[in-house]
Amino acid sequence: MSKMTRMNNDPGQVALATLLVRAGSGEDEPLLRAIRDEQWTPLQMSDRIAHALTLAQQMFLASEYLAAKTYASSIHVRYEAFEKAQTILRKVEPEVPTREAPSMAFDYLADFPIPASQLPNRLRALLEPVGSAPHQAVEVTSRYDFDLRGPKREYVQMIMAAVPDDGPIVTPLLRESANGVVASSTPAVDDKGGARAFSPSISGHDYIVASWGNRSFYTYNLAEKVWMALGLSPRCVGNDSQRMIYDDLSLPEFGVAEGEISNEFYWTASRNISWKMSNEYLRKYLWMRGAHGVRVFFYEALLPDEPQLRATMNGEAHVRIHPNNGWYDLDIRELEGGLLIQVWATVKAIPPELCPEQSANGINWPDISDPMTHDRANALVGMTPVFLNDRFLERYEQSSFYETMPVNSHGRWLCSPSYRGQWSFTDCERVGRNLIQVPIRELYKAKPDREILHAHSFAVSVAEVAHFDPREEHIASKVGRLVDQLLDLGDNLSSLADALGIQKTASGIVGFSRAEINANGWSAYPQLSRLAQVAPLDMSQQAFLSRCKSLHEVWQKIPDGFLKFLLESAGCRREDVKQLGSLKLLQALLNIVTRLNANEELADAFKNSVEPEGWGDKNAAMAPLFLNNDLRIADAHEVEQCLRTLQKLGFDTANVNQGYGRALDFVMDGVIDALAALNKAIAALFAR
Repeated sequence: MSKMTRMNNDPGQVALATLLVRAGSGEDEPLLRAIRDEQWTPLQMSDRIAHALTLAQQMFLASEYLAAKTYASSIHVRYEAFEKAQTILRKVEPEVPTREAPSMAFDYLADFPIPASQLPNRLRALLEPVGSAPHQAVEVTSRYDFDLRGPKREYVQMIMAAVPDDGPIVTPLLRESANGVVASSTPAVDDKGGARAFSPSISGHDYIVASWGNRSFYTYNLAEKVWMALGLSPRCVGNDSQRMIYDDLSLPEFGVAEGEISNEFYWTASRNISWKMSNEYLRKYLWMRGAHGVRVFFYEALLPDEPQLRATMNGEAHVRIHPNNGWYDLDIRELEGGLLIQVWATVKAIPPELCPEQSANGINWPDISDPMTHDRANALVGMTPVFLNDRFLERYEQSSFYETMPVNSHGRWLCSPSYRGQWSFTDCERVGRNLIQVPIRELYKAKPDREILHAHSFAVSVAEVAHFDPREEHIASKVGRLVDQLLDLGDNLSSLADALGIQKTASGIVGFSRAEINANGWSAYPQLSRLAQVAPLDMSQQAFLSRCKSLHEVWQKIPDGFLKFLLESAGCRREDVKQLGSLKLLQALLNIVTRLNANEELADAFKNSVEPEGWGDKNAAMAPLFLNNDLRIADAHEVEQCLRTLQKLGFDTANVNQGYGRALDFVMDGVIDALAALNKAIAALFAR
């Protein structure tokens, strides 16, 4: 407890709590940089973040604490990604053209009369400049109303203007700070053409988000100039709480800008409004326009009556402060036992400077001497392979925007992600269970650099490759073998139906067409591509169960009625087979055909009026299908029973301690072998 007390009273811990809350609201670069500067070990990071989170619960609003808590739960992963991104940026710095130093040198926090340490978190964030991290979500418009007329009241209305960079260092206070919207009325027009000069603006400047409100109804959308200049595409999500999201579909990059479409005010606001935009795209737009991103806002909060805040008032009960440079108007007055502060301000937050470029030029690949560039890769004649962990594919497999269908080309399984005809990886070949081999020349062919950098983050050295077995079968090959067995089963069951005098196509039985697959691969059967998605050795239990369900759905397309017809034709009584499911029907079929083969009967002996002996017996060859079915319907509490069944079938369940990848291999191999046993038996019947 004493340690906790000391840390909570530590000003550094208070600052860390503030940074953590800011990170929870989307601005995490200051926190991540602070951790890097302190050079904390993972254990130290966990300890200090935990104490900062405890302090944040005491200091900030519940919603801010919960956002900070959510962020803190993944702090180690986020810091690792931040360090990796910084490493890449440092490597490519020599390739990045030197830009002019930012002209925005004015320190708004220092110039503000209230000490920064006494400022509420939201007001401080409004006065601070935006960092250069590309993926930071920058708030460009907001309307926030908390505890209206209550003791913890806080209100913010902010819009962002694009102000040309040839003006004064400090932009004087703009009148729209009092309105919180670009336009607050409609033109009064009595004659035709009376609105010809109507051109909404923020005191003559362009805006980032178009906003209109009449104190009762408010509407918001990304400015037309912004989305057209950046080539963004909108989509709307939500029902009663609709949001507009803008994506750059040329790359693709999703969620470039987003925010609520509207709200209402009738005694209280129907909801808060927050529009955020990717720092990379916002800075690109401002750079294209040669303009600063300027916050124009009004802030109000009821604060505790404390000496440091009182010192700003010089002993008065009410003061109004307006500086000579005119960028803010501050009103402080006594109210309800506290001090009410109101701020109208115009703050240059973002200079017209691009974010550091993400370039694939100048990065080092394992076992390749010298940094690689596009020109050097294009000039290579030899293969020069690079090995990637196949988790490189997960980003593309988990989005419907990308095409990731595995292709078997002359015995080589290729898995080259592509995006809607815009760009594509090429010649990505699976090697062993979880490796991909691709020539560096192919890797650097026309595609966005961010995709090459994504591949780079999964690069594996030759020394690491030596620990992989190149002959071990990968998931795409297993699915390929499964499809082969299903196609053969369709042909065999079709032949059996033909021998009984009925016409039944193979594709109609198993749901897959051999001609279609030979012509177009798996393109007509997306469920096969989903089944063949990356299956890491450390696969989670839930992912394993989900994949078992997908596996069951692929092979369980054979109509039960057709199988019952076959059994009845073989002599089984209708009342005995009518309640059987597909698994027991297939098992019975295998038992009947196996007995015919044992007696060296011909195919025409299948049709019989006498009930076959032992047709309902259990068959060990079909056990994997029953296991797969049990796993399909199992939840987390029933998996232990399934694992015991796996063990009885010969699987070492100790392997699941490192993940369920090996268990999936075992189940898939078992299902394929079960189908192969049925195919072998039927084929043998027709071979005589």
